[in-house]
Amino acid sequence: HGVSSKLTPKLLEAGLKVIDLSADFRLKNPEDYPKWYGWNHPAPDTLKKAVYGVPELYREKIRDAQLVACPGCMAVVTILALAPVIKANLIDKDHIVVDVKIGSSGAGAKPSASTHHAERFGVVRPYKPTGHRHTAEIEQELSLIAGSNVKVSMSAHAVNIVRGILTTVHSFLVEKADTATIWKAFRSLYQGEPFIRLVRDRKGLYRLPDPKVVVGSNFCDLGFEIDNHTNRLVILGAIDNLIKGAAGIAVQNMNIMLRIDEKTGLNQPALHPI
Repeated sequence: HGVSSKLTPKLLEAGLKVIDLSADFRLKNPEDYPKWYGWNHPAPDTLKKAVYGVPELYREKIRDAQLVACPGCMAVVTILALAPVIKANLIDKDHIVVDVKIGSSGAGAKPSASTHHAERFGVVRPYKPTGHRHTAEIEQELSLIAGSNVKVSMSAHAVNIVRGILTTVHSFLVEKADTATIWKAFRSLYQGEPFIRLVRDRKGLYRLPDPKVVVGSNFCDLGFEIDNHTNRLVILGAIDNLIKGAAGIAVQNMNIMLRIDEKTGLNQPALHPI
């Protein structure tokens, strides 16, 4: 982070198209960068040109974009989990709690004491209970969908897996809703989406989204349960942080920009049960 913002304006001036995997063009308001990333944005005017790279929400804008800002891994799965119920105005937009669990590959390539195997193995480590910087893009995108401010309380945990993210969203229904109403919200937004799978089975080992069954793929599995006791809607989302959370969504965006089948190079199942 912080490197692309210096190089990208020159690439755009040369007429090139750019797909950026850093955070440098995800946020629309330049004043958010000092707050969430600790530096002032060197090219604030370029932020206006960037399209947020979630095909399920911005496919047509991505198709015509010169600059696409790929989302953060924890952000994209959380946004995809919440977008249907935010759009349908089913939940309280001021009280949303997001609990994210991520594997060791989410820490990046730079080693540290915390990534050393002896210290990393076996952990359930709350490494960012508050103030995670992906909160900014989650709130930004959900607020755009809602047409009003959305507040998200996010906590992140490092867990004993290498790849994968599970987001557990605790939201509260504005009025009583049944399962069919929630299904309708998800299906209406994601009908025909090639990489969204709705998972809510009554039997089996994987009745709800689980990172284990998406690792190695570009799929995002989404599911939910209604807690009638507290009028709570629990939404779960699972992705591979290295694919749908990084390289895969970048390739998907590239395919759309090139106007070829967006599934090219991505249409394969997960590694499980191999």
